Amino acid sequence: MRFVISNTGTLRAGSISWQLAQTFWVGGLWLLRFVMLPALPKVGLAPLLVDEVAAVLSPLLVGFAAFCALLQGVVLMQAEGAGSLWRDMRGQLLLTVQVMAASYLGVHYWWPDALRWLSFSYLVLALCGLLLVLQPVPGMSGRASGARH
Repeated sequence: MRFVISNTGTLRAGSISWQLAQTFWVGGLWLLRFVMLPALPKVGLAPLLVDEVAAVLSPLLVGFAAFCALLQGVVLMQAEGAGSLWRDMRGQLLLTVQVMAASYLGVHYWWPDALRWLSFSYLVLALCGLLLVLQPVPGMSGRASGARH
């Protein structure tokens, strides 16, 4: 029995990695902000404890989102070429995620009282993730040719 490793196998692995990373970071951001944090006071946790949970989990999740977006950028460059980070809507969204994650983490570290900026950065990350979910997966056979901008 012979096994042949081809370029299509690499693209398929990249597509699976893209979808898995996207599911974790986009789903995680939305789940924390819009499901878990609003539900915690309803189960009886004190507001100060809910704020502490948010203060600990949000930066961890933003850092994880930055790592996953970096992984997705590598997959995009492998499938579409290095120029796709600038030309492709997916690449532009991933670059925006990287900038907003760096902004969030930097402000969280050096100016933790800037709650509006932290909230804005987090929501931009979540919105970029949602827009990224609507884009075609790099390397998939049925991808739309109009995905590049």
